[in-house]
Amino acid sequence: MGSFDYLFKVLVVGDSAVGKTSLLNRYVHDVFGKDYKMTMGVDFALKVVQWSDAEMVRLQLWDIAGQERFTSMTRLYYKQASACIIMFDLTNADSFRSCQMWKNDLDNKVTLSNGELVPCILLANKPSHLFSRNLPLTHFFIILGQLIVYLLLEPLLC
Repeated sequence: MGSFDYLFKVLVVGDSAVGKTSLLNRYVHDVFGKDYKMTMGVDFALKVVQWSDAEMVRLQLWDIAGQERFTSMTRLYYKQASACIIMFDLTNADSFRSCQMWKNDLDNKVTLSNGELVPCILLANKPSHLFSRNLPLTHFFIILGQLIVYLLLEPLLC
């Protein structure tokens, strides 16, 4: 198949400021910065991975803006997605609660070519901020409890 054996479009979604752009910059360019500008609509990154001695994989990483005003465009951004990363900020319980909304939005707007749902992973971000922001320990346990409930109940809801 030419110079690339596989091409995958991977969406990165989640509320604003959960660290989507930071994740992609770190993964693709091995750069981490503390200051990022808000993503307007969508941003792209490309990562080429040597999968094996004989196989190359090209990952198209789509950083989808988390602001509500951009959600009307998500159907276009989601088109032909192969996978999705749904991110939340461990220091922001609301960003975790929004993950189900992001998953539902994706499931309602796109499927794989065989009709199955786009596979997703749930990614918790900013663990180093849990204690550096002087958040009460109860904040961490509230989010952890919500995550455990989600993981236990989600298979029953499908």
